[in-house]
Order: sequence, then structure tokens, then C-alpha cells
Amino acid sequence: MSGPPTIELRDVSVLFDERPVLSDVSLKLESGGTLALLGVTGTGKSVLLKVILGLIKPDAGEVWVEGHNLTPLSEVELGPYRRRMGMVFQEGALFDSLSVYENAAYMLREEGVRDEEAIERRVREVLGFVEMEHALDKMPAELSGGMRRRVAIARAIVSQPCLMLYDSPTAGLDPVTAHTIIVLLAKLRDLNSVTTVFVTHRLQDAFILSNFVYSSEKQGLVPAASDGGSRPAVRCRFAVLRDGKVYFEGSSDDLTRSADPYLRKFIV
Repeated sequence: MSGPPTIELRDVSVLFDERPVLSDVSLKLESGGTLALLGVTGTGKSVLLKVILGLIKPDAGEVWVEGHNLTPLSEVELGPYRRRMGMVFQEGALFDSLSVYENAAYMLREEGVRDEEAIERRVREVLGFVEMEHALDKMPAELSGGMRRRVAIARAIVSQPCLMLYDSPTAGLDPVTAHTIIVLLAKLRDLNSVTTVFVTHRLQDAFILSNFVYSSEKQGLVPAASDGGSRPAVRCRFAVLRDGKVYFEGSSDDLTRSADPYLRKFIV
């Protein structure tokens, strides 16, 4: 793989009121790869996403994105790098007072785009990608949970990021709707070569992203290649956080075959 990793965390530590939330976390993710972050509530998964995005400054260590050290940068200096990232927060976090169209257009306006025709073309494109173009005039309160998540994804990808961060995007959804969201995440990753960091409590969602790819021909997921073959492989790593530290890092096979008692709790 040529070029620097999309993400590299080097010995990152974060303290809240002098209490360690992340401790010496080091992770690396290559371009187009997928990282599934697992761990019980309170282990620092959401904090880690905010550190990558630059919303939280680490107390120690460095955050590198596409070969650039973001740690010392000011808010203004972080702007161009944040535009390379998209974030889907827990529950979607749409702006309740804005329509679906205005939610999706928000980042373009924040970036100073003034061409309304260009904004409309891009908004319709991303809403079409998540199959929500029919709802562009609706308000968030009129949408189901799954529809809100899809609009949140559209809002996050409107600036064509190279890196997507998802914070429990299927939490609270029924199994069918959750699967629809996972298919959408795979579609974005595989059609646009988007690097993906995915926080979840649902191991089955992570396994789907690890073992399946999106097929334009089938309009859905197909098994990824294993040991060669005509289908693309998935470069997916799993990381389990425990007490703010990386307790495990490896492939899905490494995780499922582990005899570690703590890890077994995640897979049985």
C-alpha cells in the first residue's frame, strides 16, 4: 500500500478531570480499510472518534491523518482536514429545525458554497445515494429512526470525505433496518473507496462489514474474496477497547478463534 496511512494514532491518552479515558492508544488504518471498534459502554470508543475528528485534543500522543499531524493544529488550521472526514453521531443528531434538504446541505453552506444549483445537485445526489431523495422536504420529526440515520449519512458524505467515522449507527434500530444501514455503509466504502471507522455494540454488524462487499450488479452485499478470487477482499481490522486501552487488535478470525475469556464475552 503506497502513501501514508489514512489514520495513525500514536500513544494517544485523554484525561477527563484527571481520570484516564484513553491510555496510550496506538492504531493504524490504511486507505480504504475498515476498523471496527468494540467495547462495553464507557471504554472510550466515542471519545476516540472525537479525537480523530479533532473535537477533543489528546493530553498526550499524536493523531495523524493522511500523513499530517493534527495534534498541534488550531481550530482554523483543522478546517481543511475535517472537510476530509465525515462523522455520523449516535442517533444521527440531525438539526430538528432544518428539513432533510437543509440538513444535507448544511456542510456545503458551512464551507462557503454559494451556488444554489450546485448545492441542489449535490444534495439530491447524496440523498439519492441513501435512497432518501423523496423525503427532501420532510422534517426530522417526520422520519423513522432508520430514515434519520440515512439522512445523517447523506449529510456526512456531502463533502465527499475520504474518511467516515460512525458512532453506533445501528443502535436502537430493528434488525431489518440495521441491516439496511450496514449495507449502505458497505456501499459507500466499496464504491467510493472510503476509509471507515465503525463503533458498534453489535458484533454481527462488524462481521458483515468484514466479510461482505457491495456489488453494484447485485445491488446488495456479496461475500468478499478469501484466498484470492475475482471479488475484492475486505481489509478490515477489529479493535477491542477495555478501560481506555487497546485490549485486542486483529482480524475477525483472530477474534473468533481467541480463547481469551474477556473476548469470548463478545462472540458468544
